[in-house]
Amino acid sequence: YRDDDDINDVASMAGVNLSEESARIMATNSDLVGTQIQSCKDEPFLAAIPLHKRILETAKKLGITDVPAEVVTFISHATQNRLRTVIEKVTVITQHRMESYKDDEWYEQATDVRSQLKFFEQLERLEKQRKDEQEREILLKAAKSRSRQEDPEQARLKQKAKEMQQQELAQMRQRDANLTALAAIGPRKKRKLDAPGLLTIGGEGVGVCGGSQVGLGTASPRQYPRQKITRVNLRDFIFYMEQEREMSHSLLLYRALLK
Repeated sequence: YRDDDDINDVASMAGVNLSEESARIMATNSDLVGTQIQSCKDEPFLAAIPLHKRILETAKKLGITDVPAEVVTFISHATQNRLRTVIEKVTVITQHRMESYKDDEWYEQATDVRSQLKFFEQLERLEKQRKDEQEREILLKAAKSRSRQEDPEQARLKQKAKEMQQQELAQMRQRDANLTALAAIGPRKKRKLDAPGLLTIGGEGVGVCGGSQVGLGTASPRQYPRQKITRVNLRDFIFYMEQEREMSHSLLLYRALLK
């Protein structure tokens, strides 16, 4: 009993009487002594009646005629647990997909596909512009020709050149009209941005000023954080099913891949 003696010696040195403290604790929690604590009611995740009917339909095919209520409750809880697990795993996959590594100090860019696509688009635009210029020169030469004997091809080129000139003239007139309208309107005024704490309801700004007074068009110093939403798409769910052993060869996975 050396340990108990050591505790008693330390308590006596600190001026603490263990018997008095025990009696005081029992007196403080006397209202809890003898009380009965009951757990909350077990509520199933799925509707019990339709689930029981569905289980009975499946059990009759296997020769089972009676399914107790405990089985229905157990299957309901198992479904809830399985659904929670699936949602958690798919959420992690979505967060990994949305994670950006550009701000990482160990990130090094190897290729820039967007710049390459822009370069090819610029090359195609220049090539198309060059072909248009060549075609335009051919049409202008055909329109300026004064040959008396014209073949049908020459007449077609002249007609096409005439249509091209009319189209360019219409575009120039439209451009001049747009510039005239913009000059008549004047410089565009910048719209004032709303206050960060302003709540817009029905086109009117409602805010809180002075802590308790409500006014119109007043800014509130308190800003509410925007809730982050994780959006899961079909590709994330397909990746999850491919990693699961039970679903990697399921019919649901093949149906999802066909969509």
